Amino acid sequence: MFYWHWSYLLLIPGMILMFWAQSKVKGTYERYSQVSSSLGLTGAQVARQILSAMDISDVKIEPVAGQLTDHYDPSAKAVRLSESVYSSTSLAAAAVAAHECGHVMQDKREYSFMNLRASLVPAANLGSRLGPFLIIAGIFLGSLGAISVWFINLGIVLFAAVIVFHLVTLPVEFDASRRALKLIDELGILQGDENQGAKAVLQAAAWTYVATALYAVLQLAQYIILSRSRN
Repeated sequence: MFYWHWSYLLLIPGMILMFWAQSKVKGTYERYSQVSSSLGLTGAQVARQILSAMDISDVKIEPVAGQLTDHYDPSAKAVRLSESVYSSTSLAAAAVAAHECGHVMQDKREYSFMNLRASLVPAANLGSRLGPFLIIAGIFLGSLGAISVWFINLGIVLFAAVIVFHLVTLPVEFDASRRALKLIDELGILQGDENQGAKAVLQAAAWTYVATALYAVLQLAQYIILSRSRN
């Protein structure tokens, strides 16, 4: 049964920012995916050049299906680039490939926030699945008294792990982009104003992480307010 409460309005700013961020990253990526770099290096070649410059030979570079599915898998020691990035010579592809190599550098240098984020993954996955369910169950089982409160409090604690994960993700992603832009410049992978295109792509992507973190915070605040008012 749907229950309306003014606290739902708290989610609107987060939803607006998420929609804007997604539109911005999509538009910026599409814009610079149409601009080829002067050196004509594919995303895979950019990644390999960066890893070679860092004297890293044990990390694979693999294509992965989907769009914007690029990621670094530290357990498999693999930089996985979406098919459009792997074989593209665009500024967007170079930026994304370099960003994932930034994560490789973090892994090799045991960047503390990256290690912390990895340790939070199990708790964040559990919190995202069970947290909201327990909170809502506790709200609608208010007649059970202490049991209801226990459900709500446990759900809040679990969902708080999701927020911590998203907050820790921010410095991880910002640092990876910073490293990427520095490497692109130092190795001469992009020339002149091409660096500004790579920067625009990575800055746009950063907003999606900010929006996700903000929405999670607002969602928890909404759960807490709703649970207190129902009890």
